[in-house]
Amino acid sequence: MKYPEYLPENGTIGFVAPSFGCSTEPYKTAFINAQKKLAALGHRFDPGPNCYAGCGIGISNTPQACGAELTDYYCSKSNDILISCGGGELMCETMGFVDFERIRAAEPKWYMGFSDNTNMTFLLTTLCDTASIYGPCAPSFGMEPWHKSIEDAYHLLRGETDTVYGYPLWEKEGKKDEEHPLAPYHTTEDRRLRLLLPGREITDAAPGKNARLQGRLIGGCMDCLVNLLGTKYDRVTEFTERYRDDGILWFLESCDLNVMSIRRAVWQMKNAGWFSHVNGFLIGRPLVYGQEMMGLDHCHAVSDLLRDLNVPVVMDVDLGHLPPMMPLICGSYATAEITGNDICIKMR
Repeated sequence: MKYPEYLPENGTIGFVAPSFGCSTEPYKTAFINAQKKLAALGHRFDPGPNCYAGCGIGISNTPQACGAELTDYYCSKSNDILISCGGGELMCETMGFVDFERIRAAEPKWYMGFSDNTNMTFLLTTLCDTASIYGPCAPSFGMEPWHKSIEDAYHLLRGETDTVYGYPLWEKEGKKDEEHPLAPYHTTEDRRLRLLLPGREITDAAPGKNARLQGRLIGGCMDCLVNLLGTKYDRVTEFTERYRDDGILWFLESCDLNVMSIRRAVWQMKNAGWFSHVNGFLIGRPLVYGQEMMGLDHCHAVSDLLRDLNVPVVMDVDLGHLPPMMPLICGSYATAEITGNDICIKMR
């Protein structure tokens, strides 16, 4: 596994838009403010040509333009790291115009983003054996004030920490909109981890109910992952075989999938052999949190199909589309400690 150099003091941050750009509110204002806040910390910027573009379908520009920007800026010496301008819908189409051979041969560089950016964070790790960061996109750095999770992402990029902790509250209904583009997370809901341990039933995390998970950390948004499955970009079984001695620690979350779609996605990944050599799962809160269909909720959508793997499954983790999210290094060797309702993930 190749690990990039961290963002140096006064280093240059590159911004790219292989998914949505910051062409509309509240993202444009938040992105501009993010640059002001990061400039106050001493950083310079190298924005790509698509950062403010909005002429594409489900992405900022044409797939050709987005793929060229992503390749060129990853291989460029003019920036130290890359942060994506946003998630979106059809970043998968960008991948056909990304030169992964050129990227594999280049000096490794941190790339950070989430959601649709799974197309890059996951493939950097599984195709190029290069670590990436599943974390906030650029406009989130414009919120006033920064949430602890944003501070964690920045410190991770700087190499100032390798450990993240769960956050006490999460956001069910956000207040960020066109009129309030810099609104911070509106955290009102208590974190409540749920555990599925080998040979036991699902239970709420509580004192005395602890777990320890270790392995090579990979994952992302299931909406994107199942879309990659079975394509020429799917080298997951080769990757898991390569790191079989470490064991694999999967982190998974979802955006548009309802509970039935989540279950189908888990079934598909499992039956494609993706979960070979697995040591455990960290499952984020889905965007459809609390949904129930035909007696199926989001916990059983996952746990019923993972039970026979006999590894720990931790659900409702601070990860994904209901913020805050713990920034995770995809490709790191991670240890997740669950102590009661608390979670700590150390990545090395």
